[in-house]
Amino acid sequence: MKNDDLKDKTALVCGASRGIGLAAAHALAAQACRVVLMARQESDLLHAVQQLKEAHPNEHDIIVGDSSHPASLSEAVGRWVSAHGTIHILVNNSGGPPPGPIQAATPSAFIAAFTQHLLASHELSQCLIPGMRNAAYGRIINVISTSVKQPLHGLGVSNTIRASVASWAKTLSAEVARHGITVNNVLPGATKTERLEQIIGGKAAREARSPEEVEQDMINEIPAGRFGRPEEIAAAIAFLAGPSAGYINGINLPVDGGRTGCL
Repeated sequence: MKNDDLKDKTALVCGASRGIGLAAAHALAAQACRVVLMARQESDLLHAVQQLKEAHPNEHDIIVGDSSHPASLSEAVGRWVSAHGTIHILVNNSGGPPPGPIQAATPSAFIAAFTQHLLASHELSQCLIPGMRNAAYGRIINVISTSVKQPLHGLGVSNTIRASVASWAKTLSAEVARHGITVNNVLPGATKTERLEQIIGGKAAREARSPEEVEQDMINEIPAGRFGRPEEIAAAIAFLAGPSAGYINGINLPVDGGRTGCL
């Protein structure tokens, strides 16, 4: 349902050219929010922002940036803010590290993931919090994983780094709450994206099984009996971005069909 809860607000959505990021951009735009899409490939962004403008007319825009280079990322965002004004909502969203057992992970794999996820989120937050504070309205929403509640098999680096992002977010949430800024984490379960296809393919190759068998085993672990859709994750993001969620701060919200086996 379209509403104008986020009229006069601007959101920056990372990883917005496809998957959960693109779905989040549409969900926010449906609430009359101006959305700035960020991703690495300009051609993909141009296609995505054209789709967004056709579906939800507004002054949507793009920023080309790579979360593997946090400093240049925040510089690009800072230039946009100087030219166009405050960004009130930040959706930190980036593709997960390659799957694999933790005992086989190299130090460089941890460093790369730490940079792409935690440091990039931190740099962007530092860049945007002053404007949020001045506006007395801010939402920082981190798209992480249910692994922060229950580690997932075969995702050693991801389990480690996602948990560090969750702890960073909880710490930040207490520091900025008095300024009308909230910091929350959305934890997608198995969701039909390219990332899920990679995980299924990798697991199938390691276990010499068919992707269809691996997929069915994963579905069998989900009480809802299916994978999630990006739009369902986006709905949670859009709610946390809105004024109705102003007293929700520092939480981990699983959107996983009931798969996670803990509260």
